[in-house]
Amino acid sequence: MRQALTGLVQRYKTCFRDPKYVWSLITGIFFLAIGITASVYAILYATSAASNSVTDLILSNIPVFDVDWAFVYGPLIFWIVVILYTAWHPERLPFTLKALAVFLVIRSAFVSLTHISPFPTHVQIDSSGFLSVFTTGKDQFFSGHTGLPFMIAMIYWRDKFMRNFALLSSFFFAVVVLLGHLHYSIDVFAAFFITYAIFHITLSMFHRDRLRFLGQEPALAPEAK
Repeated sequence: MRQALTGLVQRYKTCFRDPKYVWSLITGIFFLAIGITASVYAILYATSAASNSVTDLILSNIPVFDVDWAFVYGPLIFWIVVILYTAWHPERLPFTLKALAVFLVIRSAFVSLTHISPFPTHVQIDSSGFLSVFTTGKDQFFSGHTGLPFMIAMIYWRDKFMRNFALLSSFFFAVVVLLGHLHYSIDVFAAFFITYAIFHITLSMFHRDRLRFLGQEPALAPEAK
């Protein structure tokens, strides 16, 4: 354990001695802050401007289940794992932060454009906690609970543990939001396709950060790896 921690400290020292890495990390944090801010305001706007609900082939044919805990605290557990895992590999931080920032900004635009109310029968999310700002259940298109873990899977496609963990998490949250009637089925299924496109947009925008993430390996599409 001591040897592993010593190696971790050395990796951080090596990264922070590189001015390009430091600048990339700072801009990554800045971009992520913009993404989070945009997401919060988009959710607030979509909630206040919500119109009518619509019918749904899946939701109209299944009962609503109480998935409040999984919907709110499941992502919290997921992101604790992701943060700890990424922190263990500091060279991966800049690209990961920027990729998530691009995802949040693009999703904020989608949320701001779509003002459909939640499905009439849906589990009520506790609105008293801090986490409710990010998980109101009223930001419909497209599902962040499904898309963000899938984005992590794309980012870590060459890492078997994180890829499988993120994919399973994405599918799990897709089921959770459908069982709770918290997202329409189109929100969930479209999330996979849109997230895949966002990942490739990120590759073109931050190619050098991706090379550092991969240890100077060529940035290939997930299906080609």
